[in-house]
Amino acid sequence: MLVGGGKIGVAITEFLSGTKDYQVTVADRDAASLERMPRKDNVSLRKVTIENPKDFAKEVEGNDIVLMATPYHLTPIIAEGAKRAGAHYLDLTEDVESTRTIKKLAEGASTAFIPQCGLAPGFISIVAYDLAQKFEKLRDVQMRVGALPVFPHNALKYNLTWSTDGLINEYCNPCEAVRDGVRTEVPALEELEQFTLDGVEYEAFNTSGGLGTLCETLEGKVENLNYKTARYPGHRDIVKLLVRDLHLGTRRDIFKDVLETAIPITYQDVVLVFVTVSGWIDGRLTQESYAKKIYAQNVGGRLMSAIQITTATGICSMVDLLVEGKLPNKGFVKQEQAKLSDFLANRFGKYYV
Repeated sequence: MLVGGGKIGVAITEFLSGTKDYQVTVADRDAASLERMPRKDNVSLRKVTIENPKDFAKEVEGNDIVLMATPYHLTPIIAEGAKRAGAHYLDLTEDVESTRTIKKLAEGASTAFIPQCGLAPGFISIVAYDLAQKFEKLRDVQMRVGALPVFPHNALKYNLTWSTDGLINEYCNPCEAVRDGVRTEVPALEELEQFTLDGVEYEAFNTSGGLGTLCETLEGKVENLNYKTARYPGHRDIVKLLVRDLHLGTRRDIFKDVLETAIPITYQDVVLVFVTVSGWIDGRLTQESYAKKIYAQNVGGRLMSAIQITTATGICSMVDLLVEGKLPNKGFVKQEQAKLSDFLANRFGKYYV
C-alpha cells in the first residue's frame, strides 16, 4: 500500500507497477490525486481519510508493505497502523522528530521500519557511509545535495520540485552535525560556502534532515560531519530574508502560500549529489569524492523530474532490497545498512548510475 498520491506517489506507482512484481494499492483522501495515478491491472485506488492508527490498520490488512509519501505530520499514525497490521513500513521523511517516533515504534516489532528512503536523507547516506568505510580513520564527511532547475530564471534561481512543506522544514528546523568530534545542532541557512562542479558555480548552506541517522552511526568515529543543500548563488540570502527578517519561519502557512503562489513547479530539473570524505588510508591523509548529476527523463510515457525519479527510485530500491533479503526484515533499519553496490545494481537504483 502506498499512502500519498502526489508527484512522488505517481512516480513510485509507475516504477513498482511497471515491474509486474508488485500489486499496488494507492490510498489518498483526494479523489483528484488518485485520478492522476497510472492505470494498470496491478494498481488499485482507494479513497481513505487517515485519522487514527486503529482504523488505518484495517485499511492496511492484506498488504505486506506500507510506503508513506505524505506530509510528515501523518508519520506516527501511518507507522503505527502498519505495525498493528503486521506490515513493513518505509517512508521518505526528512523530519528528525518523525524518525525518532519511527525508531520507538520499531522496538520489538516483527516487521521492518525503514524511514528516510529518498534522496537526502536516503541515497546520500548510503554513498557517504560507503566512502567512509574505506578509511582507517575519518576526519571530515561532507554531504551536498541540490534539486535545481536546469533553466533558472527568477531571483531565487529556483523552482518548486517537491514537497513545499518539506522544503520549509529544511530551511527552518535545526540541523544535526558532528563538529570537532561532538554531536551538536547548528542553525539552518548558516555556514554558507561556494563550490564549482563541472564548471557551474553553486552555493551550499546548512539545512535540516539530510544527514538521516549518520550522526548517530558515525559519532565518535569522525571529527566533522555535515550536510548542506546546494543552490545557485544568491538563493540563500533571499531565503534568509524571508525566514529570519520577515519572520516567515514562524508563520509557515504564509511562507508556503507565498512560495506556491509565486514560484512555479518544473519538471526540467537536475539533481546534484556531491560527497567528500577525508581521513587516513595506509597512514596517509587522503580524500575521496563522489559526484553525480541526474536529469529529468521520460518514464512510462510521462516526463518525470529528476527529484521525482531519485526520490521514487530510492524508496523502490529499498523495497526490492528488503524483499530480496538484503536488508534486515525486522526492527529499525538505517539507510546506511544498505550496501551501495547492492543499491546501484538494483533495477531502480540504476537510475542513479
